[in-house]
Amino acid sequence: MLSRLFSRFKRPFLSLSEQEILALAISSEEDDGRIYLAYADALREKYPHSARVFEEMAEEESHHRQALIDLHVARFGNRIPLIRREHVRDFPERKPDWLVAEMPIEKARDEAEAMEEAAHRFYVEAAARTQDAATRRLLGDLAIAEKSHESLARRLGEKHTPENVRAEEGETSRRQFILTYVQPGLAGLMDGSVSTLAPIFAAAFATQDTWQTFLVGLSASVGAGISMGFTEAAHDDGKLSGRGSPTKRGLASGIMTALGGLGHALPYLIPHFWTATVTAAAIVFFELWAIAFIQNRFMETPFLRAAFQVVLGGSLVLAAGVLIGNA
Repeated sequence: MLSRLFSRFKRPFLSLSEQEILALAISSEEDDGRIYLAYADALREKYPHSARVFEEMAEEESHHRQALIDLHVARFGNRIPLIRREHVRDFPERKPDWLVAEMPIEKARDEAEAMEEAAHRFYVEAAARTQDAATRRLLGDLAIAEKSHESLARRLGEKHTPENVRAEEGETSRRQFILTYVQPGLAGLMDGSVSTLAPIFAAAFATQDTWQTFLVGLSASVGAGISMGFTEAAHDDGKLSGRGSPTKRGLASGIMTALGGLGHALPYLIPHFWTATVTAAAIVFFELWAIAFIQNRFMETPFLRAAFQVVLGGSLVLAAGVLIGNA
């Protein structure tokens, strides 16, 4: 809604003069070049081949920008009007540098191809809006350049990242995903699912009150989620370990911890005690098997061993909760 409100104060593309169109093209090429260099900087350590792709794309944008500047100087002089994409209504926006630092490599490639497609459409529309032959020819040439070989990103990718390199970078990306999201999330899910079993079922059998049991489960789950999230984020900044953003790891751990506990706390919103308890026990069974599946799928732990460890541990904690609640 806010974007619609502020778009009313932007210039319509059709209102731009030929000089302003050239100025917009110059600033857009400069922005795109900087974004490609930001991609290269973000990827260089782990994906050097793809980083080189984005460096060459930035160099290509620099050539486009210089050609546009030369044309502007020849037609309108050295003073280039200040007009950027955020000043023009419906012009495709670009993400700032700090939002691409942790972007997955496939996402970066997709964004680059989307940027090229948007640039191609802009140059086609801009060429149609100009009357000067030299300007029209340059804009048309740039439209073709952005579209050539189906995609510059794909063309350079074939040059610098052959299949074996892509496979290696894909494995690196998968490993980073596991370190940043799966490991903290799995630890949180295990902690939330298992550690809250005892207090929830102890409260259930001690009070026989579903609402009080739900409150105990809610407080235990939320408290554990906050604790696990802050602990994960605070104990490792990810720079030396390579585990990625502490904020992302903390969120993954905290959210999954809370969800793990809430899974068997929510059934106690059912007012009938035994119906709620049986439902909660069934959910616990599925939670434990889900943990075993994730361990097998991402951590390459043999499924039977993972299931035995998780189910045995969860069963012992559940039994402890029931015994304490009946004491």
